[in-house]
Amino acid sequence: MNPMDRISIDPAIRFGKACVKGTRLTVGEILDFLASDRTEQELLADFPQLTHADVLACFAFAAARERRAQIDPAST
Repeated sequence: MNPMDRISIDPAIRFGKACVKGTRLTVGEILDFLASDRTEQELLADFPQLTHADVLACFAFAAARERRAQIDPAST
C-alpha cells in the first residue's frame, strides 16, 4: 500500500500537515485518537468519512516518516 494514495499534504489545508484525503483530519489526530485507548471502531463511528484503509494509510505514513527520521546525537 502506498499511503500517499490516501494521505495529502497541502499548505492550504491544516497548515500543510498530513491529512486523510478529502478530510481535514490529520494523521497525527488519528494516531492520537487511537493512542488514547480508543478503538478503531470508535474512530470510524465518530468520523464516518474514514475507512479502515485510511487508518492503515495513517499507520503506513507514520512508519515511513519514522524510518526517514534522523536523530542528532548531540541532542541526546
